[in-house]
Amino acid sequence: MYRKTLHIVIAIVLVVSATACKPRQPKVTTAPAPAATTPAETVRVEPSKPLPPPPTVAPPVRVEDTPVVRPVEDAVASSPLDDLNRSGLLKPAFFLLDSHDLDDQGRMVVSANADVLKKYATWMITVEGHADERGTAEYNLALGEKRANAVKTYLVSLGVSPDRLKVVSYGKEFPFDPGHDESAWSKNRRAHFVITAK
Repeated sequence: MYRKTLHIVIAIVLVVSATACKPRQPKVTTAPAPAATTPAETVRVEPSKPLPPPPTVAPPVRVEDTPVVRPVEDAVASSPLDDLNRSGLLKPAFFLLDSHDLDDQGRMVVSANADVLKKYATWMITVEGHADERGTAEYNLALGEKRANAVKTYLVSLGVSPDRLKVVSYGKEFPFDPGHDESAWSKNRRAHFVITAK
């Protein structure tokens, strides 16, 4: 009996040690198999199109980086008429005694004035004809008118519109120089330019 008990004890020990030493298998759970699809259920996947490149965006412009463009104001154009006429921008053309013909010097002066009038194309001008104190009032008025008209004709030939030009004769009434000698008289025989409107 002793032997039989020993055999049982050994058998128990072996069983216990065998189960204790046996590695445990992890539990494996299997997912259910997908259901079979029929051809009607097949999903068609289109190949993806490449994405367009992102739009190029200009870098933001800072206000301090942008130049401020201001119109250049013409000091001449913005001047009052009285200041313009006193400035001598338009020069007088001078004549020889008893003459209303423009000489070379007179044509140069009128040509320079024409350039100014073309630049300021809205200006209206009166060309005043003047004479020295010698001669009758009637003669000097007629001579002053001829001088003013000679200047107007030359201005028109240079491209200034006749609609912008008016002529008037003052004869000997408004001398540049009140003297009574040739030096004064040569300054008084003239066509004088007056800006009357802008």
